[in-house]
Amino acid sequence: MSWCAVDVRSPGDSRDAVASWLVGRTGQAVEERDDGTLVGFSETEAAAEQLLGELHARFGAGVDGRARALPEVHWSARWRDGLAPRAIGRLVVTPSWLASAASPESRIIIDPESAFGTGEHGSTRSALALLERHLQPGDRVLDLGSGSGILAIAAAKLGAARATGVELDDEADSIAVANARRNGVEDRVGFITGEAAALAPLLGPADLVLSNILRSVNLTLLPAIRSSLRPRGLAIFAGMELPEREQFLPALADGFEPVEEAVDEGWWAVAARRR
Repeated sequence: MSWCAVDVRSPGDSRDAVASWLVGRTGQAVEERDDGTLVGFSETEAAAEQLLGELHARFGAGVDGRARALPEVHWSARWRDGLAPRAIGRLVVTPSWLASAASPESRIIIDPESAFGTGEHGSTRSALALLERHLQPGDRVLDLGSGSGILAIAAAKLGAARATGVELDDEADSIAVANARRNGVEDRVGFITGEAAALAPLLGPADLVLSNILRSVNLTLLPAIRSSLRPRGLAIFAGMELPEREQFLPALADGFEPVEEAVDEGWWAVAARRR
């Protein structure tokens, strides 16, 4: 399959809204480059052109974009390149062909799939590091933007009584369910497809909420996350690069108290307690 990148330029005051719209519309992560360009992804050139048409209809002529074909990658030959077990505190994230490298109690088996989250990305690892340090046995956990299910599975491995993942991309659900089954935690981990802002308050009260998404989406979700937490419950926000720290912390102060931060290869995460 040959994917297309969609390069989008927009005025600064609408960039976060455009980024959130792209994530919601495509179910894919969005890259924000240093020059302000947002890069989304579509499976085909036709889908990319349709996306650009919808983008212009939604945000007007001030938003400019173009489709860019990406070289075809033969994953049958390359999908294992560079993957190795990753130790994060008590956890070891490993692909299935190296699963014997860790004990069943500590390992999380995740293979590369179309759903985001294998432990090979700094944002996932920073979220896992904070989760490993702050989750208490018996906690009820929500994982917003759950992707492959890695964070919900990790919560169960660490002793959560129940972990529920919420994901907008319905194709990710079957992958996450299969991963939970592969890791032997399907009795304590479940996944729901839908809007996190609407579902999170209905699924609470939770002891701990994970939100490994874009900064703009994390900002939008702050009220829903706070209302889904029990009093003094903990939220872990990830998916943000280190320079975004100064933009996120002031908004976090209204309703949350930061307790610990983590950085991994330039990706920043923060654990914050509900006031």
